Amino acid sequence: MRYLDPKADLTFKRVFGEHPDLVMSLLNALLPLNEGEEITDIEYLSSELVPENPLRKNSIVDVRCKDKQGRQFIVEMQMIWSPEFKQRVLFNASKAYVRQIKTGEEYELLQPVYSLNLVNQVFEPNLEGYYHYYKMVHIEHTEKVIEGLHLIFVELPKFTPQTYAAKKMHVLWLRYLTEINARTYEVSQDLLDNPQIKKALNTLEVSAFTEDQLFEYEKFWDIISVEKTLYNSAERRGIEKGMKEGIEKGIEKGIEKGLEEGIKIGREEAKKQNIANARNLKQLGVPIDVIIKATGLSIEDLEN
Repeated sequence: MRYLDPKADLTFKRVFGEHPDLVMSLLNALLPLNEGEEITDIEYLSSELVPENPLRKNSIVDVRCKDKQGRQFIVEMQMIWSPEFKQRVLFNASKAYVRQIKTGEEYELLQPVYSLNLVNQVFEPNLEGYYHYYKMVHIEHTEKVIEGLHLIFVELPKFTPQTYAAKKMHVLWLRYLTEINARTYEVSQDLLDNPQIKKALNTLEVSAFTEDQLFEYEKFWDIISVEKTLYNSAERRGIEKGMKEGIEKGIEKGIEKGLEEGIKIGREEAKKQNIANARNLKQLGVPIDVIIKATGLSIEDLEN
């Protein structure tokens, strides 16, 4: 059996944007929900449009939905990471939060917004773990929380299933996202044994897509490849420019410092030479006032 990669635009939206039971399973597995807070129903919402970065406008795939309680869930697959994505995620979640009520309505009507961001690159190399959860907490008393926004980032390349075997669905969904791709012909029995994962796998079978859809699928990966190249090229140019400016400033400061040191040393050497000349003139019996004019030294220098 041949499969497509679930992280592509076409496949991600096919699996999680057309099957409420699958997106509910994913959210319940990966969101930091307490017991009794599990999602039991889902209604899809239209995608939230935010200012796009032209360089990476195609590298983000998203699905939006809410449950009967009014809680909203944003699921994003981010193929290419850049530092501004955190601000973009915060902006998107904040906009979804404030749009829940109209002017004059009670704030008590506001429900939490959960933003689940699956990132196909490592963006926190200095932090252990692949799961990063942000919310508004008191700095000194972290048990004090202002409910509203929950931002979750998952670094897919960091995920290793051996370490997290306890959370079964959590692990199975991340294995689904990281192990299945266009080169997959045989799937682990652990994945096939789970009904929800098996359904998600069946949705990825190449035979389930038309020729036009497969063309769009290949086109998506070509676009991602181009965007990665453009982003890496822009990043390299930024680094090169920064290095060049740094070197130029360093050379400029070095020359300035060198001139200061050179002038200082030159003055000291000149003074030493003048003292030697004054000593010789003094031994020859040349009058003091003449020696002062000839060497520029003071009476104190001559006496010393």
